Amino acid sequence: MAKIEVRNLYKDYTGADGAVHAVKNASLIVNDGEVVVIIGPSGSGKSTLLRCINKLETATSGHICIDGEDITDPKTDIRKIREEVGMVFQSFNLFPHLTVLENITLSPRKVRHMEKAEAERLGMDLLKRVGLEDKASVHPNALSGGQQQRVAIARALAMQPKAMLFDEPTSALDPEMIKEVLDVMLSLAKDGMTMLLVTHEMGFARAAADKVIFMDAGEIIEEGSPEEIFTNPRNERTRSFLDHIL
Repeated sequence: MAKIEVRNLYKDYTGADGAVHAVKNASLIVNDGEVVVIIGPSGSGKSTLLRCINKLETATSGHICIDGEDITDPKTDIRKIREEVGMVFQSFNLFPHLTVLENITLSPRKVRHMEKAEAERLGMDLLKRVGLEDKASVHPNALSGGQQQRVAIARALAMQPKAMLFDEPTSALDPEMIKEVLDVMLSLAKDGMTMLLVTHEMGFARAAADKVIFMDAGEIIEEGSPEEIFTNPRNERTRSFLDHIL
Protein backbone atom coordinates (compact mmCIF):
# COMPACT_ATOMS: atom_id res chain seq x y z
CA MET A 1 0.00 0.00 0.00
CA ALA A 2 1.20 3.53 -0.74
CA LYS A 3 2.00 5.28 2.51
CA ILE A 4 2.44 8.64 0.77
CA GLU A 5 1.08 9.49 -2.67
CA VAL A 6 1.44 12.85 -4.39
CA ARG A 7 -0.51 13.47 -7.60
CA ASN A 8 -0.08 16.43 -9.95
CA LEU A 9 1.05 18.77 -7.18
CA TYR A 10 1.55 22.47 -7.87
CA LYS A 11 2.75 25.08 -5.41
CA ASP A 12 2.79 28.70 -6.57
CA TYR A 13 3.94 31.84 -4.80
CA THR A 14 2.97 35.34 -5.86
CA GLY A 15 5.89 37.75 -6.02
CA ALA A 16 6.55 41.20 -7.41
CA ASP A 17 7.14 39.67 -10.84
CA GLY A 18 4.03 37.52 -10.75
CA ALA A 19 3.57 33.85 -9.95
CA VAL A 20 6.58 31.72 -9.02
CA HIS A 21 6.06 28.01 -9.66
CA ALA A 22 7.97 26.37 -6.79
CA VAL A 23 6.58 22.90 -7.55
CA LYS A 24 5.13 21.97 -10.94
CA ASN A 25 3.01 18.91 -11.62
CA ALA A 26 4.91 16.66 -9.20
CA SER A 27 3.76 13.08 -8.66
CA LEU A 28 5.43 10.44 -6.50
CA ILE A 29 4.66 7.37 -4.43
CA VAL A 30 6.35 6.20 -1.22
CA ASN A 31 5.26 2.66 -0.44
CA ASP A 32 5.02 1.22 3.06
CA GLY A 33 8.55 0.51 4.36
CA GLU A 34 10.21 2.26 1.43
CA VAL A 35 13.02 4.84 1.59
CA VAL A 36 12.73 7.52 -1.09
CA VAL A 37 15.41 10.19 -1.44
CA ILE A 38 14.89 13.47 -3.31
CA ILE A 39 18.01 15.12 -4.73
CA GLY A 40 18.57 18.19 -6.88
CA PRO A 41 20.09 21.67 -6.92
CA SER A 42 19.20 24.35 -4.40
CA GLY A 43 15.93 26.07 -5.26
CA SER A 44 14.58 23.11 -7.19
CA GLY A 45 11.46 22.76 -5.01
CA LYS A 46 12.55 19.77 -2.93
CA SER A 47 11.89 21.28 0.50
CA THR A 48 8.68 22.95 -0.67
CA LEU A 49 7.39 19.59 -1.84
CA LEU A 50 8.22 18.03 1.51
CA ARG A 51 6.56 20.88 3.42
CA CYS A 52 3.41 20.47 1.33
CA ILE A 53 3.28 16.79 2.31
CA ASN A 54 3.17 17.81 5.98
CA LYS A 55 0.89 20.75 5.10
CA LEU A 56 3.34 23.30 6.45
CA GLU A 57 2.75 24.77 3.00
CA THR A 58 -0.66 24.63 1.32
CA ALA A 59 -0.61 23.16 -2.16
CA THR A 60 -2.00 25.36 -4.93
CA SER A 61 -3.52 22.32 -6.64
CA GLY A 62 -3.13 18.58 -6.80
CA HIS A 63 -3.59 15.84 -4.23
CA ILE A 64 -1.52 14.43 -1.38
CA CYS A 65 -2.69 11.21 0.25
CA ILE A 66 -1.20 9.74 3.42
CA ASP A 67 -2.47 6.28 4.32
CA GLY A 68 -5.31 6.89 1.89
CA GLU A 69 -6.35 10.19 3.50
CA ASP A 70 -6.32 13.17 1.13
CA ILE A 71 -4.77 15.98 3.17
CA THR A 72 -5.68 18.51 0.50
CA ASP A 73 -9.34 17.92 1.42
CA PRO A 74 -10.33 20.73 3.83
CA LYS A 75 -12.32 18.21 5.88
CA THR A 76 -9.20 16.17 6.72
CA ASP A 77 -7.92 16.69 10.27
CA ILE A 78 -4.29 17.53 9.56
CA ARG A 79 -3.41 17.31 13.25
CA LYS A 80 -4.25 13.60 13.23
CA ILE A 81 -2.15 13.08 10.11
CA ARG A 82 0.83 14.89 11.64
CA GLU A 83 0.66 12.57 14.64
CA GLU A 84 1.45 9.72 12.25
CA VAL A 85 4.12 11.46 10.15
CA GLY A 86 7.26 12.70 11.90
CA MET A 87 9.38 15.49 10.42
CA VAL A 88 12.99 16.47 11.03
CA PHE A 89 14.17 19.85 9.77
CA GLN A 90 17.51 21.48 8.93
CA SER A 91 17.35 23.38 12.23
CA PHE A 92 16.88 21.33 15.36
CA ASN A 93 14.04 23.38 16.93
CA LEU A 94 14.61 21.93 20.39
CA PHE A 95 13.21 23.78 23.38
CA PRO A 96 16.26 25.31 25.11
CA HIS A 97 14.63 25.50 28.55
CA LEU A 98 13.82 21.77 28.61
CA THR A 99 16.22 18.90 29.14
CA VAL A 100 16.85 16.43 26.34
CA LEU A 101 14.47 13.89 27.87
CA GLU A 102 11.80 16.55 28.44
CA ASN A 103 12.07 17.59 24.78
CA ILE A 104 11.48 14.00 23.69
CA THR A 105 8.62 13.22 26.07
CA LEU A 106 6.66 16.47 25.64
CA SER A 107 4.62 15.47 22.57
CA PRO A 108 3.80 11.90 23.66
CA ARG A 109 2.52 13.26 26.97
CA LYS A 110 0.61 16.24 25.57
CA VAL A 111 -0.69 14.79 22.31
CA ARG A 112 -0.94 11.05 22.94
CA HIS A 113 -1.70 11.53 26.66
CA MET A 114 0.99 9.05 27.64
CA GLU A 115 1.76 8.68 31.34
CA LYS A 116 4.99 10.39 32.41
CA ALA A 117 6.74 7.16 33.44
CA GLU A 118 5.83 5.43 30.17
CA ALA A 119 6.94 8.45 28.12
CA GLU A 120 10.24 8.55 29.97
CA ARG A 121 10.86 4.84 29.37
CA LEU A 122 10.16 5.38 25.68
CA GLY A 123 12.38 8.48 25.68
CA MET A 124 15.29 6.64 27.25
CA ASP A 125 14.91 3.76 24.78
CA LEU A 126 15.06 6.26 21.92
CA LEU A 127 18.06 8.07 23.40
CA LYS A 128 19.83 4.73 23.61
CA ARG A 129 18.95 4.09 19.99
CA VAL A 130 20.53 7.38 18.89
CA GLY A 131 23.51 6.88 21.22
CA LEU A 132 22.71 9.67 23.68
CA GLU A 133 21.31 7.94 26.76
CA ASP A 134 23.92 9.73 28.90
CA LYS A 135 22.57 13.13 27.78
CA ALA A 136 19.01 12.77 29.09
CA SER A 137 19.30 15.39 31.84
CA VAL A 138 21.30 18.04 29.96
CA HIS A 139 19.91 20.99 28.03
CA PRO A 140 20.26 21.29 24.24
CA ASN A 141 22.80 24.13 24.38
CA ALA A 142 25.26 21.70 26.01
CA LEU A 143 25.16 19.44 22.93
CA SER A 144 26.95 19.56 19.60
CA GLY A 145 24.95 20.14 16.44
CA GLY A 146 25.07 16.47 15.54
CA GLN A 147 23.86 15.50 19.00
CA GLN A 148 21.02 18.01 18.82
CA GLN A 149 19.89 16.62 15.48
CA ARG A 150 19.93 13.09 16.88
CA VAL A 151 17.74 14.33 19.74
CA ALA A 152 15.42 15.90 17.16
CA ILE A 153 15.15 12.52 15.42
CA ALA A 154 14.43 10.80 18.74
CA ARG A 155 11.78 13.42 19.49
CA ALA A 156 10.05 12.72 16.16
CA LEU A 157 10.24 8.96 16.78
CA ALA A 158 8.68 9.38 20.22
CA MET A 159 5.32 9.95 18.53
CA GLN A 160 5.75 6.45 17.05
CA PRO A 161 5.04 7.68 13.52
CA LYS A 162 4.17 5.51 10.56
CA ALA A 163 6.47 7.54 8.30
CA MET A 164 9.28 10.06 8.63
CA LEU A 165 10.09 13.13 6.54
CA PHE A 166 13.62 14.58 6.61
CA ASP A 167 14.36 18.01 5.15
CA GLU A 168 18.14 18.21 4.62
CA PRO A 169 18.80 17.08 8.21
CA THR A 170 22.59 17.34 7.94
CA SER A 171 22.90 20.62 6.03
CA ALA A 172 23.46 22.72 9.17
CA LEU A 173 26.12 20.38 10.59
CA ASP A 174 29.88 20.47 10.50
CA PRO A 175 31.28 17.68 8.28
CA GLU A 176 32.54 15.58 11.19
CA MET A 177 29.05 15.54 12.73
CA ILE A 178 27.20 14.41 9.62
CA LYS A 179 28.09 10.72 9.89
CA GLU A 180 26.58 10.30 13.37
CA VAL A 181 23.23 11.58 12.12
CA LEU A 182 23.32 9.58 8.89
CA ASP A 183 24.11 6.42 10.89
CA VAL A 184 20.90 6.90 12.88
CA MET A 185 18.91 7.45 9.70
CA LEU A 186 20.50 4.40 8.09
CA SER A 187 19.48 2.25 11.07
CA LEU A 188 15.89 3.49 10.70
CA ALA A 189 15.94 2.56 7.04
CA LYS A 190 17.26 -0.93 7.84
CA ASP A 191 14.48 -1.35 10.42
CA GLY A 192 11.84 -0.71 7.74
CA MET A 193 10.77 2.82 8.60
CA THR A 194 8.93 4.51 5.73
CA MET A 195 11.06 7.55 4.91
CA LEU A 196 11.03 10.44 2.44
CA LEU A 197 14.19 12.53 2.54
CA VAL A 198 15.57 15.63 0.92
CA THR A 199 19.36 15.46 1.13
CA HIS A 200 22.63 16.37 -0.54
CA GLU A 201 24.30 13.28 0.95
CA MET A 202 24.72 11.13 -2.13
CA GLY A 203 26.50 8.36 -0.23
CA PHE A 204 23.46 7.96 2.00
CA ALA A 205 21.16 7.95 -1.03
CA ARG A 206 23.22 5.16 -2.60
CA ALA A 207 23.30 3.10 0.60
CA ALA A 208 19.78 3.53 1.95
CA ALA A 209 17.36 4.51 -0.81
CA ASP A 210 14.96 2.17 -2.53
CA LYS A 211 14.20 4.97 -4.98
CA VAL A 212 15.90 8.26 -5.88
CA ILE A 213 14.03 11.24 -7.33
CA PHE A 214 15.82 14.09 -9.10
CA MET A 215 14.12 17.50 -9.10
CA ASP A 216 15.01 20.66 -10.98
CA ALA A 217 13.13 23.96 -11.40
CA GLY A 218 10.15 22.63 -9.45
CA GLU A 219 9.71 19.50 -11.55
CA ILE A 220 10.46 15.84 -11.00
CA ILE A 221 12.83 15.17 -13.88
CA GLU A 222 13.70 11.55 -13.25
CA GLU A 223 13.26 8.75 -10.75
CA GLY A 224 14.69 5.29 -10.41
CA SER A 225 16.78 2.99 -8.26
CA PRO A 226 20.07 4.37 -6.88
CA GLU A 227 21.89 2.23 -9.43
CA GLU A 228 19.87 3.68 -12.30
CA ILE A 229 20.14 7.31 -11.17
CA PHE A 230 23.80 7.34 -10.15
CA THR A 231 25.23 4.94 -12.73
CA ASN A 232 23.10 5.45 -15.81
CA PRO A 233 20.77 8.46 -15.57
CA ARG A 234 18.52 8.86 -18.59
CA ASN A 235 18.03 12.61 -18.47
CA GLU A 236 20.76 15.03 -19.52
CA ARG A 237 19.91 17.43 -16.67
CA THR A 238 20.35 14.62 -14.14
CA ARG A 239 23.69 13.67 -15.68
CA SER A 240 24.88 17.28 -15.58
CA PHE A 241 23.92 17.67 -11.93
CA LEU A 242 25.65 14.47 -10.87
CA ASP A 243 28.76 15.26 -12.90
CA HIS A 244 29.17 18.43 -10.84
CA ILE A 245 28.74 16.87 -7.41
CA LEU A 246 30.15 13.34 -7.68
